[in-house]
Amino acid sequence: MRLAAIDIGSNAARLLIVEVSYDSKGDPLFNKLNLVRVPLRLGFDVFENGEISKSKRGMILQTMKAYSHLLNAYEVKDVIACATSAMRDATNSADIIRKVKLETGLKIEIISGDLEASIIYENHIAENMDVANSYLYIDVGGGSTELTFFADGKLSFKKSFNIGTIRILKDMVTTDHWDEMKEYIKSATKGQKKMIAIGTGGNINKVFSLSKKKDGKPLSLELLKDYYKELSSFNLEDRMQVYKLRNDRADVIVPALQIYINVMRWADADDIYVPKIGLADGLVQHLYANIHR
Repeated sequence: MRLAAIDIGSNAARLLIVEVSYDSKGDPLFNKLNLVRVPLRLGFDVFENGEISKSKRGMILQTMKAYSHLLNAYEVKDVIACATSAMRDATNSADIIRKVKLETGLKIEIISGDLEASIIYENHIAENMDVANSYLYIDVGGGSTELTFFADGKLSFKKSFNIGTIRILKDMVTTDHWDEMKEYIKSATKGQKKMIAIGTGGNINKVFSLSKKKDGKPLSLELLKDYYKELSSFNLEDRMQVYKLRNDRADVIVPALQIYINVMRWADADDIYVPKIGLADGLVQHLYANIHR
């Protein structure tokens, strides 16, 4: 059985296609067949002007048409399509959703920040780790950051903050926003077991690749601080050249590191694991669970 998920974020849209098979115990295995990313960068329109521009509307439609063709080519049985922070804030998102449905048959659902945090948690990474620790999922996007806290074998809290990489680049994140996040994290994690962070999102994946660490090994908070200082010292063009980064990654990776570092400091987490999963992976598992209910 083939399933797919479309994640329309503030920086990029992703299509993930998986083949579902089963292990000897009958538990599902999700094998990636394809992952396609298109840098729509909707947040640069929305967080500044409140709506998605005509040119970006055209890009969304063309992207969704291309995704529709790929879904047909791969003979995907079921698909789930969700949009997050930028589409949540855009005044014309309903019109775009109607247009996409009319021309491609794909139905886009705008999900809340809390639901986004829950779906990311559906990857269940922390369940396979040492119960002697507490775990904090940190998913940093262009428009928001989703935090999901896992302690004593269960989900303890989930929270979304309107602090994202594009919002920072647009000077839309104030001291009050940071203070709210800081106070919430400190209060919610106070007195908990040793904290381990789990980082998701394209930026932390890229930092992990740059670090040359082996899969399964964590990145330390001190290493993230070093990368933040190092990457911040270059202008955008030099950053792209020195680190072989695309333009749409080179500008957001610095504010992303700022967010990860702050969250880890406030949660008193020294290390962060990077399982290279994201919202699209959680969406596929969410879709599979709904099918089997």
